[in-house]
Amino acid sequence: MKHLITPITLAVGLLSGTAQAQQTFKLAYIDPLSGPFANVGELMLNHVQFGVEEINAKGGVLKGTKLELLKFDSKLSAQESLSALQAAIDQGARVIVTGGSGSSVVAALVEAAAKHNERDPSHAVLVMNHSSIDPDMTGKRCNFWHFQLEANTAMKMKALANYIKKQGDIKNIYLLNQDYAHGRQWAHYGKELVALARPDIKFVGEDFHAIGRVKDFAPYIAKIKATGADTVITGNWGQDMTLLLKAAGDAGANYRYFNHSAGSIPGTVLAVSQSKLGQLTWVAEWHPGQAESPKVEALAKAYKVKTGKDFLAPRIEFTPLLLAAAITKAQSLDTARIARALEDLSFDSVVGPVRMRGEDHQLLLPQVVNTIAPVDGKAVKVGWEGTNYGFRTDAVYSGNELAQGTECKMVRPPQ
Repeated sequence: MKHLITPITLAVGLLSGTAQAQQTFKLAYIDPLSGPFANVGELMLNHVQFGVEEINAKGGVLKGTKLELLKFDSKLSAQESLSALQAAIDQGARVIVTGGSGSSVVAALVEAAAKHNERDPSHAVLVMNHSSIDPDMTGKRCNFWHFQLEANTAMKMKALANYIKKQGDIKNIYLLNQDYAHGRQWAHYGKELVALARPDIKFVGEDFHAIGRVKDFAPYIAKIKATGADTVITGNWGQDMTLLLKAAGDAGANYRYFNHSAGSIPGTVLAVSQSKLGQLTWVAEWHPGQAESPKVEALAKAYKVKTGKDFLAPRIEFTPLLLAAAITKAQSLDTARIARALEDLSFDSVVGPVRMRGEDHQLLLPQVVNTIAPVDGKAVKVGWEGTNYGFRTDAVYSGNELAQGTECKMVRPPQ
């Protein structure tokens, strides 16, 4: 019996070790995969999946634990997203990756996740928000379980205001935005920060419209025309941006547009090229063809080869990489320990060093102000979406330059 125990014990140990090595750490993607913004949701999903596969190809985390990505359709609805959250938790997810459904949906997910964590701390989940940029989510409504990986609305508008300050031909601004939390905040910060940068500018009108429901923006263009505006500050994205550009082009309205991320959404460059009028300036951590970012260009090429699709959002791709870095730092798969490891975590991303500010869980990352413009072989060397339009770098600001104060009073769970 003594001679039998050793091989049996060894076999059990080997089986146990194999099971441990084969376990997965589950992430749940919850964003729109149907409806008017399905193309946006698919783009974001592909970026997250690419990051997950990159980690798994290198052996996963903590000695062979692979990441597993579950996919859920938010249908751009808070109720659908909350149902997806419960399903994700039931299936073992410990991290929720979201951000493309709008700030109200993400806020509902964060609140529900926090309540779940109070009830069941042994199965806590954290929310990694890649695109919803409501400053309140890292401000007065900050939450220990929420991490914002995109520059928030105030940071993005500060970058644009810094640029507008030097554009003397901008005189009269109209504000046209989607009627939800983010749209109203984009309008608010537009008025506040642009006015600080250029007190001489006049705001000649303002409108809000239902998100994803307007099929023809011609009436809005007519109203903008009547005010004598030369510039439009708009937070529109997806079809709300492309249809706005189409209506302006049809009306022969040649405006400058200032936006947070529309240039990264499929169809926007095509819409600008087809309208042949207007200049769309937006801000992001990177834009295609940016000469100063060879690391991102290499990543974009690898992404194109593997997926057949265009790469547009480095921060979404490195969301799982930042998570993996936190897991390594924590040396644990416990969600609370991972969350604490994320706080003040510095990460050498493809767009340069970034830092997750511990006081409010806002990632500080660079922002590039850029304009969709015709290829000229100098400032714009590569066309996009099959057009002769690409992206021109106008200004670059570091995360620290754009960092804002915060109203966050973080309440952390007991250790």
